Amino acid sequence: MQALAPLSFWGGVDRTGTIVDVHHPAQGASLGGRVVVMPASRGSSSGSSVLLELIRRGTAPAGFVLSHPDAIVATACLVAAELYGIAVPAVLVTEDELSRIFAAEEVEIAADRG
Repeated sequence: MQALAPLSFWGGVDRTGTIVDVHHPAQGASLGGRVVVMPASRGSSSGSSVLLELIRRGTAPAGFVLSHPDAIVATACLVAAELYGIAVPAVLVTEDELSRIFAAEEVEIAADRG
C-alpha cells in the first residue's frame, strides 16, 4: 500500500511507475503493484492516458482507494478493462474511512467482489 497526497500522472509519474514529481512528498516511490490510497488524483484528463499506459506496461498500481470521485483514475481503469482485459480496481470510500486506511499496515481490494 502507498498512501499519497493527490498525484498527477501526467508528468508526475514516469513509465516505470515511479513518482518523479519533485514537489510530491513521495517522490522516488514506486507505485507498481501497490494499492494507492489517496483522496484523488490531480491534473488534467491527459493523466488517464498516462495511467492507461502504465496499466498496459504492467507498471501501474494494483488498485486505488479514493475518497473523492476521480474521472482520471476511473477512465483509465475502465478503458484498461475494455481494451486489455486488465482489471485495476478503484474503490471510493468516505474521508473517515480513508483516514483509517492511511493508518493500516496492509490493504486488499478485489475487482471481482463488488
